[in-house]
Formats: sequence, structure tokens, C-alpha cells
Amino acid sequence: MHLFYGSDPRFYRKGENIGCLYGYHHAESPEMTLTYSRDKPENKIVRLARRGLKAVLGFDFVHTWRNRDEILNSDVVWTHTEHEHLSAALLLLLKGRARGNPMLLAQSVWLFDKWASYGAIRKFFYKKLLARADVLTTHATENAQMARDYLKREVQQVFYGINPRDFPLQEPAAWKPDTPVRIGAIGNDRDRDWESLVKAFRQNPACEVRIATRRRVSKELHAGNVMIAPAIGLKAARELYDWADVIVVPLRHNTHVSGITVVLEAVALGKPVIVSDVGSLRDYFGPEHVFYVPPHDVQALQRTLETIVANPELALQRAQAASRHFAARDYTTHQFAMQHVRITQEFMRNARPVETPAHADLHGIASSRRAH
Repeated sequence: MHLFYGSDPRFYRKGENIGCLYGYHHAESPEMTLTYSRDKPENKIVRLARRGLKAVLGFDFVHTWRNRDEILNSDVVWTHTEHEHLSAALLLLLKGRARGNPMLLAQSVWLFDKWASYGAIRKFFYKKLLARADVLTTHATENAQMARDYLKREVQQVFYGINPRDFPLQEPAAWKPDTPVRIGAIGNDRDRDWESLVKAFRQNPACEVRIATRRRVSKELHAGNVMIAPAIGLKAARELYDWADVIVVPLRHNTHVSGITVVLEAVALGKPVIVSDVGSLRDYFGPEHVFYVPPHDVQALQRTLETIVANPELALQRAQAASRHFAARDYTTHQFAMQHVRITQEFMRNARPVETPAHADLHGIASSRRAH
């Protein structure tokens, strides 16, 4: 399991015994043993150089190179975003043939959203790297279709999930807004539309807004009833969710289900959710579960909140329906990991023996496997 620098399970939330970030540890079984990329200690100069090269390439090849032995000695390499799979693909193209050529499962998040903005050279380079990936996955149907159009190959959708230990599913039994109504919003994704959210509710004495983000927000958006500050850590995030009557997820146009983590967390905690209707979020929840509004529509945000406050029973019904849907679809890290297991097993069953002994061995799914 090749993850970004900073997610080494040895150090991430050390002492909490949560396993791997994103829940990939749930894939461990007698048939599959997982190893994880390790973070090498580095001084400020080395860190700056590594990040500088990452900015140029679009992926962290230094981190990948440091983990080359574990990657090359694996039967399968899983990645969480393009920042890892492009880098792993480059390593495999350089060294893989001599070391067994493991299967590469390349999961993309932002790559195809940004594809049209890339120059010809970057697109050519990335296509060469993506050609080394055995399986391509994304979290949204729209994103997957863009990838098919760009690359002319199959792409599979994997449904995202959250840790039920951090956000235990609790179907609400009642809902009544405070006075003023408390509006919570949280997220660090580049596609958050904080401007529309603030314009909708600032200086409205019937509303109190708290926005938690590490991204820089214009001073012009601060107002008397709007508090903007980062919520660092799980405890601070849970405090915001617990405080809020309604969670709003305002989004710019995107194709990668931006905001899905917050939607899942809010639904799990039994909160009514207002969310911009973009990014294939309907893959996860329908209009019978959450309140969709058009992106950048300030008046729609205002009207929807007024509807919720005026009709608490409607808000409760949708929150309950969303909770039941969450349970039925099992939007958890366990299910997220199991989808990767299924895709890997299907590939191994169907793969034809090719040039290397490792690929010739792919049919032996019952034998012990190592995924990195």
C-alpha cells in the first residue's frame, strides 16, 4: 500500500491503533498480506528539495524511490491517488521488468478534473505512466467517464468510505434547530465554495455559521455571525458536527465527488445535509437523502435552509433515510478496502500470463499474496 508521505501507519495517530489511513488494513487476510510505504526522516533542506521535485513532476518520486524495494518485491501495489500511482508507475517502468513487475492498481482523485489544463508534454508523460497501470479506479462515475474519454480504456468506480469508529452511525430520532440556527461547514478541498455559503447567510441574525478549513479564506468573507477557523484533529471536527444543526457542503463544479467525506460523516452523525449538486455525489445519496442545491446559487441555499427550519419533520425524514441508506450501502473503510480486494482478485483470475514470472503466477489467487 503506497500512500503519501505523512501517512506512515507507524506514526499516523500513533497510539490509537486505528490501522492504516483510509482503512486499507481491512484487506489483511490469510491470502493477502499488506505492507505500507514508510516515511524516511528528513531535514528541512531535503524536505524542501523533495517537495520541489514533487511540484515539478506532479508526484513524489523521492518518497517512492525510498520505498522501491518494498514496491518491487510486492505482487500487487495499491495507491490512493495519482500522486502515488504516477510515481509508482515510473518506478515500475524503470525497474519493474527486472524485479517481477507487480500489478499496479491506480486510483485517481483529482487527475482527470485537471487533465484539460495540462500541456501536451505533461499529458504525453502521464499517458505513458498510466499505460503501466493494470487497473484504473476513481470514486465517481463522471470522473470515470472522463478518464475513459481521455485514455480510451476501462475505469472502475470504487465507493469511498469512512471509519465507523471515528463516526459511528447513529440514526436520529428527533431534530429541532436552535435559535439562531447553527450552520456547520468543514473541508480543505480546493473545490469548496465558501463565498456562496457566506453570501447566503452573513449578517442574518437568524443564522450562525462556523466554517472549518485550513485553506486561506478572504478577509471579506468574515462577518459578525460567521466564524472561519481551522478544525485541526478529529476532536475539533466532531465538536463542530455536534454543535451544528445543519451541515452545508458548498462546492464548485468538479467530477471527483468533492465533499463526499464530509457528507458521509454528517450523515453518519444524523445531521441534515445541504450540498451542491455536482461531482457525482448522487452516486452516493439521492434527493430523498440530502438536500441538493445548484452550485453557486445563493438564493437556493437560503430557500433550502428556510424549508428545513420551517419543516423539521422533513429534515428528520431525510436524515433518517440517509442513515439507513448509508447502512445498506456500507459506506465504511472496511467496504472500501474490500472493493480493492475484489478488483485485485478479478484481475488475477483474468490476467493472461505475459513476459515475467510474476505475471505468469497471477492465476494463483489462493496462494499467499503481498500487497503494498
